[in-house]
Amino acid sequence: MQGTSTGDASSVSRLAISVLALCALLPGLALGHVESSVVGDGGFVSGLVHPVTGLDHVVAMVAVGLWGAILGAPAIWVLPIAFPLIMTVGAVLGILDVPVPAIGLGIAASAIVLGGMVSANARPPLAIAFLSIAFFAIYHGHPHGAALPDFGVPILYAAGFVVATGLLHVAGIAFGLLYRWPAGETAVRAMGAGIAAVGGYFLLIAIGRGL
Repeated sequence: MQGTSTGDASSVSRLAISVLALCALLPGLALGHVESSVVGDGGFVSGLVHPVTGLDHVVAMVAVGLWGAILGAPAIWVLPIAFPLIMTVGAVLGILDVPVPAIGLGIAASAIVLGGMVSANARPPLAIAFLSIAFFAIYHGHPHGAALPDFGVPILYAAGFVVATGLLHVAGIAFGLLYRWPAGETAVRAMGAGIAAVGGYFLLIAIGRGL
């Protein structure tokens, strides 16, 4: 039975890393949420769809959920709730044209650091985990605020965006709950390693574009 469990974990781990690696090879999606035009009419559905069009945003949001699940209560709900709330602060800065340095670097670093935390089974105090995700939330929120549509209903667009972000967190938590089993722990940590690797790919893109 132990051999079967190890084999299952290995298969899941390879699948997780393969999917992330494949997605990372799609440059059109890699930094899509920063540069793509707003989808749809600028309403709730547009905001709901937009977060999932950029792999950089997707992997970071999933990583927050994974890390919260590893840390357990209260982090399992504090981190996923805090991230979109603080992300709105970054969005407001973007709307007001308040500059945030090295956006590309910050977004890439979010995947590297958060994925690395999951992969390393890092369990810092809640305050440290909170400050970490808060820092990266500003970087994820700012470009979205700067790109907020000037048509449709911006408040509905923002609401849809927050809902989609929350759902990505939930997906991360759901996968992260597998951590309680040995095979699941291997798969979750492999997913974290894959996210960090994708973050490294984003970093190369950011450096190539002058951050």
